[in-house]
Amino acid sequence: MTAGAVVDTGPLVAYFCANEARHEWAVQQFSHLTPPLLTCEAVLTETCFLLARQRVPAWRLLEYLDLGALRIGLHLDGEARTIRDLMRRYSNIPMSLADACLVRLAAISGLPVCTLDSDFALYWASNRKRLALIMPEHPG
Repeated sequence: MTAGAVVDTGPLVAYFCANEARHEWAVQQFSHLTPPLLTCEAVLTETCFLLARQRVPAWRLLEYLDLGALRIGLHLDGEARTIRDLMRRYSNIPMSLADACLVRLAAISGLPVCTLDSDFALYWASNRKRLALIMPEHPG
């Protein structure tokens, strides 16, 4: 197993939805990462919404929080100014709240971001370093 990671919506949806194109990739990645995987409330909200649209019980995701496989690693109320600044800096992309939270969480934790979103290749951590990414060779 390798170290943990900061996890985005795409890999979580792919993990829980067997019919998703990146399902096998997500299962393989999560089997090699040391839990708990870190995420944020914005990612959990997005993931629950997308799981429900796929008719996958969204409560399954929350079970992973309860089991300790996922952990909320950032609380918006304490990071709002920094996250606002990130969203302002990347407004040309534009950066979502979830993406800004994950970039900040990666900067704080030093962990790579597990994502399917190629926008993360454009984001930089606050320490002027590129984010380490875990993503498919050819993201969808």
